[in-house]
Amino acid sequence: MNWRRFRIGQQEIHTLTALATFAIGGAGGALATLAGLPLPMLLGSVLAVGVAAWLGLRPGGRDPGVPMGLRLFFVPIIGVSIGTAFTPQVLAEALNWWPTLLAAFVYIPLAHYVGYWGYRVMGGLDPCTAYYSAVPGGLLEVIMMGEEAGADPRMLTILQFMRLILCIMLVPVGFQLFEGMAVGSSAGASLAAPGATLGPMDVAVLAAAGVIGFFAGRQLNMPAGIITGPILVSGIVHLAGLTAAAPPDWSIQLTQLIIGTTLGTRFVGVKTRLLARALRLAFVNIIFTLILAICAALLLSGAVGEIPEAVVLAFAPGGLAEMSLIAVSLQISVIYVTSHHILRIVLSVAVARAFAGRIPPGPNLPGGAA
Repeated sequence: MNWRRFRIGQQEIHTLTALATFAIGGAGGALATLAGLPLPMLLGSVLAVGVAAWLGLRPGGRDPGVPMGLRLFFVPIIGVSIGTAFTPQVLAEALNWWPTLLAAFVYIPLAHYVGYWGYRVMGGLDPCTAYYSAVPGGLLEVIMMGEEAGADPRMLTILQFMRLILCIMLVPVGFQLFEGMAVGSSAGASLAAPGATLGPMDVAVLAAAGVIGFFAGRQLNMPAGIITGPILVSGIVHLAGLTAAAPPDWSIQLTQLIIGTTLGTRFVGVKTRLLARALRLAFVNIIFTLILAICAALLLSGAVGEIPEAVVLAFAPGGLAEMSLIAVSLQISVIYVTSHHILRIVLSVAVARAFAGRIPPGPNLPGGAA
């Protein structure tokens, strides 16, 4: 085996480039930590690697790049962490969540509809590209659906990733600005339950929950199965009393670094003009959806017995893994947030499919819009 490069699936990995890319992400995380940002390893690595990719830096003589499959090994850690919050008391409280769960059936179509017209009017995008770019969830499924329908794959992909990246940057920073103090990991918050110790048996149980949940989620075709499967299995083992421990904080920090660095590499090859246009459009769209989330929080937080920040995070249109990671790191009603994001993904894809027949073919299909 050649240590300088190897292949994972269809992706060829250059070892020095991958190590250098992670080093850039780690340096960004360290600077974000010194700056007192929330989720510093996540936000810092996204910014550092994203800027390096945009500037055309070539660590190891190649564009920034990391094994995309590496994310699959770390995202289940988030699921296992979320599962530690399963208690009989929390499950009993879930019966009170119906107002915001029901509100999602209004929020998703409204956010999609307004986002669609925003991309059409402000961005001049063709109907197909605007339609799939505005879907507020189910990133990978939506990109595949859009490409099959003839949407512009580059603009669709960058707008969907901008939605996710801007959300994970704006939400925790916004919380910190409004609260006037450090929150979550930037304030030294710990994920472990008070008094819980992590012994060899706990490590074995948590590892088994992650592995079994990972394969169960994929086998059962669960929404975002690589995280929802571990959530379910971890919740079962904690409710059964097999362990009271949580994954150590360093594993959450490492997961932040992996996810942030992976997202940052999405900026490779993106021209400044296209990036500026997509950033402007995505920023306006994400601000509108966050305003909707804030309205939902002001109206419904009391009805569901959750703090407003939890409702905002539950409705924020980021990725399930990323939003769950923010909830874990900021210690905000993690099961409440995660359950709403699972519903968001299912509804987003369902609504997109339901009305897709009304959208003309995109420019990448014969007979599509020019």
